[in-house]
Amino acid sequence: MAGPTAARSGTKGAPASGRAPAEPARAGRRLWPRLPFRRPGRRGLIITLTLALLGGFGVWALYGSDWLRVSGVKASGTRVLTSGEVVRAAAVPLHTPLASVDTDAIAARLRHRLPRIKSVDVVRSWPHTIALKVTEREPELVMPEGGKYVEVDAEGVRFATVPAPPKGVPALQLAADDAPSLDRFGPARLRRAAVEVASDLPKTLHNQVKTLRVTSYDAITLDLTGKRTVVWGSGENSPRKAAVLTALLKAARDAHHFDVSVPSAPAVSGS
Repeated sequence: MAGPTAARSGTKGAPASGRAPAEPARAGRRLWPRLPFRRPGRRGLIITLTLALLGGFGVWALYGSDWLRVSGVKASGTRVLTSGEVVRAAAVPLHTPLASVDTDAIAARLRHRLPRIKSVDVVRSWPHTIALKVTEREPELVMPEGGKYVEVDAEGVRFATVPAPPKGVPALQLAADDAPSLDRFGPARLRRAAVEVASDLPKTLHNQVKTLRVTSYDAITLDLTGKRTVVWGSGENSPRKAAVLTALLKAARDAHHFDVSVPSAPAVSGS
């Protein structure tokens, strides 16, 4: 009986359904579909080339062309200085690309050459100009020196020498050459103490001060108009001392000597 034997041998190892077995997954086989590679289209290529050309043109316009080069310098904010002095001291290189101008170097050069300048903003004013916006130091006191006057600002900085004292600015006399406080604090610190006192005075009182004398750090004296003298003491509690002195000047108009070194216990004499 060949029929049954042939049937068995022909179906050995095959499933009963007659379907071929599934192929096992290979190690490392990609389990997601491969995305098709797309070459950049003509439109993308044109955009890329256009951006590259614009970038190159921009660099050339800023640094290589004659369109955006420095042709002028302007100064503003001056009070005592002239705009010409500021422009000359700035020494801005003309006919150079505006984008390459070193604004920090210009500002440092101005502060070094013109100590009256407290701060300066150096601004590129497109397409051709450098603008210098200056803030000058203002004198809080002046120091007589060699027949002239050295201006001292509110920070105690000596910044200029003038032939005559500015109107309404008190004179500072440092009479502390032999005082122990000079070795301890130094003249710069004593100057700052003096200008702190002057800057704390209200305008009506400040205008009456002719001389501010510093014998030591805690021995400051004000000489007022009308041959009046004020013992101030140290620079501590200056706003309180100024308020007390203002009240005393109104209450004792004929007095010539005032002591507000201890503002809680002021003294008046010479009335």
